[in-house]
Amino acid sequence: MIVPAIRTLLLSALLALPLAAANDATRNSESPDIPKRHNEATVAQLQAEMASGKLTSESLTKEYIARIIALDQNGPGVNSVIELNPEALDMARHADQLRRHGILLGPLHGIPVLLKDNVETGDMMQTTAGSFALVGKPALTDSTVVANLRAGGAVILGKTNLSEWANFRSFESISGWSGRGGQTNNPYGIDRNPCGSSAGSGAAVSANFAAVSFGTETDGSIVCPANANGVVGLKPTVGLTSRAGIVPLSHTQDTFGPHGRTVADAAVALGVVQSRTFDGRDPATGGVPLGWQGRFSRPTNIPTDYTKFLNPNGLQGAILGVTRAGLNGFDPFVPTPPLVLDQFEAALNAMSAAGATLVDLDAAGFTFPSADGELLVLCFDFRNDLKAYFHTRVGVPMAGKTLTDAIAFNNAHADAEMPFFSQDIWDLTDSLAPGPDDPQPVFGGMTYNQALAIDQNAGVNGIDAALSQFGLDAVVSATDNPAWATDLLYGDHFIFGTSGLAAAPGYPIVQVPAGMVFGVPLGVSFFGTAFSEPMLIKLASGFEAVTQARAHNLPTFALTVPFDHISGSTLKPPAQRNAPPKVSRSRPSPPSNATRQPGKELRRPHHL
Repeated sequence: MIVPAIRTLLLSALLALPLAAANDATRNSESPDIPKRHNEATVAQLQAEMASGKLTSESLTKEYIARIIALDQNGPGVNSVIELNPEALDMARHADQLRRHGILLGPLHGIPVLLKDNVETGDMMQTTAGSFALVGKPALTDSTVVANLRAGGAVILGKTNLSEWANFRSFESISGWSGRGGQTNNPYGIDRNPCGSSAGSGAAVSANFAAVSFGTETDGSIVCPANANGVVGLKPTVGLTSRAGIVPLSHTQDTFGPHGRTVADAAVALGVVQSRTFDGRDPATGGVPLGWQGRFSRPTNIPTDYTKFLNPNGLQGAILGVTRAGLNGFDPFVPTPPLVLDQFEAALNAMSAAGATLVDLDAAGFTFPSADGELLVLCFDFRNDLKAYFHTRVGVPMAGKTLTDAIAFNNAHADAEMPFFSQDIWDLTDSLAPGPDDPQPVFGGMTYNQALAIDQNAGVNGIDAALSQFGLDAVVSATDNPAWATDLLYGDHFIFGTSGLAAAPGYPIVQVPAGMVFGVPLGVSFFGTAFSEPMLIKLASGFEAVTQARAHNLPTFALTVPFDHISGSTLKPPAQRNAPPKVSRSRPSPPSNATRQPGKELRRPHHL
């Protein structure tokens, strides 16, 4: 038997193995010795195998670890897992032992799951938000959601990489990159971006490194990775899942939710991690007013099992409001590639064929208000919420400190923390006046409370108004633009995203794969009012059943996509005669972060 200390060293050594060379001829295919028996297996299928005795949690956990070592840390190098749990196999064996005695703790009993590296686990793993500023002593206790997972018998397999600090450090950020974890890649095309900030969570489930993974969203960071990596993303209503023990961005908008390869798996996972009772460490779980969000109260009849809302005919008789706002042009000068719009229209046609009635909200003159107060709200919340969080940690560089100290830490460790982009959002945030009613000159004199009011209007007169005015079951739109090629020099090529419709009011979204564009996935999002997860799961499962977009388009770990019609002609070099002598020339330095001039589309944070 391997003692825990030695097992920890072995797992650490495995994760430290270098990635394969870029020209490895086998990188785009899975070797026969890489486990794939349970690729695309659902939670229900895995549970059936374990119930029959054909599979154990221990053997399944070993399968996932082997795939992670072969395909994540080597081979194509997805780089979605930042740390494996040294106790994972012990947890799996314990789950097997309980099963042998007829004890099942819940629908995730014995199922390996991965967690975003901003979620505290009171074990030997780090909780860092991808930054060395939080590396040191592990968290003292489990976050509430992790405690729920343990109580439900899940196996905590490890943690996933993310956009550092939930993608809230720079306007020029690179989604999926963190100082501690490096760059996460997309399993559909290793050169494509996985979208952030829950990049590792979406990429890992897509690559079959776990049955289910979990991420966080403030505005887009569950649904955008789900879109880019071809999986289901379920962003719950703020307050349905506890944020206690999670590195914060904003108590006003943060939420915690699952990535799964099917709507059913996401529904199972939500039922396990949600807070069924009030969590004193997160007032939002009790409907206690948080800014203006106290306007909706927590229902008393929240389901304990969301799988009962799964319905392959879920679109039959549904009334859906369609908005294409923002999809008609990637920016003022570049028209949207027709394939993006064509794929979305094909998804809408599939909904109609399945019995849904579509209401064109744009043609009806309905306009969703813009949440123009969001950036100020997030900056103000982040500064205060992060300080409070730092005071819960011990034995890490930021323990008991503030955002000002974190800025200084990054400046002192710029080589590790800021090789590609700076911390201009942090500098902006740190300059804010202290009070909620203090005018903020950088925001035109707007106060925090005024910004909250603007965002409240976006909620009341947005999704809620559309549902009421047109008698809708939900609103639907495309989720995000297809995954772009990761660009370490200029950052994210974010073009459109619709998560903002639900971000400010704290409303739920279910993102479902809908098709492919140039070799990468494109998805649709179903939006609803607070605590409308049952309806959204019904609709999303109905769409999934009639399209099967994920099943028809699995990731291939290709080096690049598209992989055809890009080579061009094979040129013959001209005969060389009397070649001139070589002259040594110095290479100009790349532009510094301080001198970059990003476009207007980069001046608003995204994928948070």
